[in-house]
Amino acid sequence: MKASSMALSAALIVSGLSACSKGSSGDDAKQHVLRVGFVSSSADNDQYLRQQFTDGYELTHPNVDIEIVSAMNYDDQRYQEPDPNKKQPDTYEKVKEMMNGSNPPDVVIVDSGNLQRLAQDNLIQKLDSLIQDKEFDIDDIVPSVINGIKDAGDGSIYALTPTFSSSALFYNKKMFTDAGVEPPTDNMTWTDIFTLAKRIAKGEGKDRKFGLSFNRYSGDPFWDSQTYAAPLQLKIFDNKAEKMSVDTPQWKKVWGDVADLYLNKIVPSQEDMNAGGGGIIKDKVAYDPFQGDMFLSGRVAMTIGGYDYVSQLSQAKDAATKNPKISNVDWDVVTVPQFSEVPGVGGNIYLNNLMAINAKAQNPDDAWDFIAFNNSKEWAKLKSRSTYEMVSRKSFLKPKDGMNYNIAAFYTLKPVPPQDPAIDKLYQDMPNLYQVQQVAQPLFQEVLQKKKSVDEALKSWQTQGDVLLQKIKTNPNGPLDGTGGGAVGIGGGGPLINVQPVG
Repeated sequence: MKASSMALSAALIVSGLSACSKGSSGDDAKQHVLRVGFVSSSADNDQYLRQQFTDGYELTHPNVDIEIVSAMNYDDQRYQEPDPNKKQPDTYEKVKEMMNGSNPPDVVIVDSGNLQRLAQDNLIQKLDSLIQDKEFDIDDIVPSVINGIKDAGDGSIYALTPTFSSSALFYNKKMFTDAGVEPPTDNMTWTDIFTLAKRIAKGEGKDRKFGLSFNRYSGDPFWDSQTYAAPLQLKIFDNKAEKMSVDTPQWKKVWGDVADLYLNKIVPSQEDMNAGGGGIIKDKVAYDPFQGDMFLSGRVAMTIGGYDYVSQLSQAKDAATKNPKISNVDWDVVTVPQFSEVPGVGGNIYLNNLMAINAKAQNPDDAWDFIAFNNSKEWAKLKSRSTYEMVSRKSFLKPKDGMNYNIAAFYTLKPVPPQDPAIDKLYQDMPNLYQVQQVAQPLFQEVLQKKKSVDEALKSWQTQGDVLLQKIKTNPNGPLDGTGGGAVGIGGGGPLINVQPVG
């Protein structure tokens, strides 16, 4: 009876999903192929791509055979010996080749940066009229997701995504209660959060309680400054990568804010994090399954974490009921802090599974049907069980497993718009540009060591960066004398941080 019940449930799910998809793939349709393109793939992740994106559609559309194609196949490169003097393939150019090939994909699944470039190059179709003609409901889609899609499409909708990734500010309720400090709330500015963090921080050495961490596992001030400043979209160099642009009041404020937090031990350093877990009991290191997580250990009052952290916190709570030595944090979340200069914008929403129709699709009707199916309410109901990505339909965004937390904090803010595609091309054409950022890291450490002021460090970055940019212009790809390091690895694909050129 149990087996029969499960089979009936599966049949009902398939029936429901089939009903929500009304394209050209009816039961009496001729067997045909739908080609779905990805930016990259390999033999290792082909099964994942099918499970994540295509299996459900094929199950409910038996007359459609899905072929997966990719612009970059890493199986072709993984066994090649790295050559620092060899220019790496231009990822976007490979995507364009795939889109314009003799047997192009009908659907392409990309991130927001690639979507923007594909839209600008007229390589994908606008979906606005299809959405209207097919009466496809987008009112239920999270506004921040739709706004992010429109930002990438210059106001038009070129794609839809069934899921998105996001972060929020997690906080420890007990730490605020014990300190007699009101906890954070939604829509606070960074200034507000820094003030709260300073009121919470106290103690010395291994007993020190910190107010904030910009992420859970890294205490690097330079990269923290980039996380902090992402919504401001500050510029490192001009649009030709010939002149630095970091000796400015905006950069000085960002570095000054972060340096102040480190110097006053409001945020933990890497050394603090390395000593943050475990503990010593009779000359033996105490077992800690959450080693290094200072929020879970009750030493950090607030931290920025992804939606997947909810699952880890839930696991820790369950573990604490079985092992009293494991700490259990009473937590909640609020929106990531924002800047008064760009209100309502956060830097922690990522649209990585955007589904668009190739302008040269040979099977555009099924391409739309595929997108509509994967973005339907019925499919969102199934996807909503995940604790790693969030579904784009807000009616299915609910706290997990009977938990009670402010889930709206993960999708209230608008995402940072994609950076100028020209930046991606600069980093693709000149992989050595990454070294400009590497120059800054030791300079920030000198600020913390009080060997340099913030102003002096930024001037040094400006000066050293200008020299390095000229070297990179001469040798954009190979090793550079006196700088160490060479080109980046396979694929390139743009900077590690969200920066923009001048002009």
